[in-house]
Amino acid sequence: MELKNTKAVLAVDLGGTKLAAALVDETGQVLAERHAPVIRDDWPAAIRQIEEEAAACLASAGASWSGVCSAGILVPGIAGPDGNVWAPNLWGDRDVPLGSALGERLPVPVVLDNDRSGYVLGEQWLGAARDCQDAVFVAVGTGIGVGVLMAGRVLRGCAGIAGAAGWMALTTGLQPEYLQHGCWEWEAAGPALARKSGLATAEEAVAAARRGDPSAVEAVHDVARWLGLGVANLISVLNPGIVILGGGLMGAGDLFLDPIRQTVLQVAQPRAARMARIVLSQLGPRAGLLGAARLAWRRDIVL
Repeated sequence: MELKNTKAVLAVDLGGTKLAAALVDETGQVLAERHAPVIRDDWPAAIRQIEEEAAACLASAGASWSGVCSAGILVPGIAGPDGNVWAPNLWGDRDVPLGSALGERLPVPVVLDNDRSGYVLGEQWLGAARDCQDAVFVAVGTGIGVGVLMAGRVLRGCAGIAGAAGWMALTTGLQPEYLQHGCWEWEAAGPALARKSGLATAEEAVAAARRGDPSAVEAVHDVARWLGLGVANLISVLNPGIVILGGGLMGAGDLFLDPIRQTVLQVAQPRAARMARIVLSQLGPRAGLLGAARLAWRRDIVL
């Protein structure tokens, strides 16, 4: 689609394995979209990759930078208020000055945030949490992260760490792995399902559970119980109107949704549990891109 008089923003979802970039207009229409394997272990090369994918989006839409208002960039880690990013799965255990570097290379204002915040923004704009001011997005994939929207604005904390809920302690039985990965993440993310089922991947475990394999079915039930406990805690503490379940593992959300709801009703604060709708993501893999676009259009919604 050619971009003529339409204004747009650049949206970039920088994941642990992939980079997605798009031009998005004010209504949420995607005018051009690109996907590529992300460059790891070399953050200056990743910045060049963002530039290249942005240029390819512009070319695809027949646009120039003069039609782009700003850029929203999501990262898989912590985006601090100073523009520094901690994304250990990409660049190791160090802070990277991504904000200032992109500010020098892109000819538009740049706003950074973590991917979990982007997910809840995307769903609040165009997905399951549309028009909801108090929402929680639980992203369950190789890890667990939570995006929180309170009174219509993203909750980030004093250093951008809010929502690192994979570290929630849900038992007094501390295992060494909890110190490295976080209790909830170790027990309930995609790798946990694979490990508990005795299979190589979560995808294989899901397929086996659908076939009725006893070990895989038991693993699904166990992971769903842990997921329900974490969601129950979030509901009790935050009292959201809606909890959205997304991320790679929730591609099989039909296996998990009802058990999670049942656990929440058993253990969460009763009134908060009855108020909160628990649903699957409506935007799927596009939640991050559309959240990055929303961030770029509405820079005032970040606390």
